[in-house]
Amino acid sequence: MESAHPARGAFDRMTALFWRRPKLLTALLIAPPLLWLGVVYVGSLAALLLQSFYSIDEFSGIVVPEFTLKTYAELLIPSNYDVIVRTVTMAAAVTLASVAIAFPVAFFAARHAKGRWKAVFYLGVMLPLWSSYLVKVYAWKLILAKEGIITWAAEGIGAGNVLGAVLAIPVIGGNSLSTSYIGTFLVFVYVWLPYMILPMQASLERVPTSMLEASADLGARGWRTFRSVILPLALPGVIAGSIFTFSLTLGDYIIPQIIGSSRFFIGQAVYSLQGTAGNIPLAAAFAVVPIVIMLVYLAVARKMGAFDAL
Repeated sequence: MESAHPARGAFDRMTALFWRRPKLLTALLIAPPLLWLGVVYVGSLAALLLQSFYSIDEFSGIVVPEFTLKTYAELLIPSNYDVIVRTVTMAAAVTLASVAIAFPVAFFAARHAKGRWKAVFYLGVMLPLWSSYLVKVYAWKLILAKEGIITWAAEGIGAGNVLGAVLAIPVIGGNSLSTSYIGTFLVFVYVWLPYMILPMQASLERVPTSMLEASADLGARGWRTFRSVILPLALPGVIAGSIFTFSLTLGDYIIPQIIGSSRFFIGQAVYSLQGTAGNIPLAAAFAVVPIVIMLVYLAVARKMGAFDAL
């Protein structure tokens, strides 16, 4: 018992010190995560940015640590520029499709689902997130393959049917849906859709019922109420969800590698350049592109109040 008194006294003094100086306690609590963020995350981004201003000697293949914009100029070469345009186009298409699919689901959950149905909604949206990312991607590869269920269903519909004809024949970017842009698009939408539904549903729940009733009292029909009342108030949630779908698609490497065609996206280009090609500066310049795009996107989203719906 006596040996415990000095430790107890030190603990009491420390408690009293933190009680008198709450800012000191706060600083000690946030110091480790800030240190980790500063050294690992910000430090790696700074190193990445620095590497992007270097160049590679074409003769020896050695990185020349001298400041130059030559590497960024290489991004404008048609082959590299196509990679950027292809990735941004896919990210935009996935985002728009996610909005179109998620909005009616989120609206039903926010305005009509009650009690047990609300729990079923959250379970249905969150359940895909509990499974392995790789398992879902490989499962979709089997579904989209020539021997998969989609081809089987298309053949069952018959070649005369438009849907069957489209799905049964080779598609753009590959010999089957499992190696095509269409397949890549479908998997992207499936994987990122929950990240669009949840913030959109949260935003729609904040729409006051009184405003919908007031719109109806003033003679507005369903479409006018949606366009003039619901959509403007739900827009922050739409933008908040698009931050996830757009950025995650922009930087993803696994889905285009497993499902996609032979044409690269930004993530694949970065992996290839820093791996087999050994062109670290160009890989860093490619990696900076999504960062710059998302910084601009986040600045616009912040002005539109998207962060209020996160």
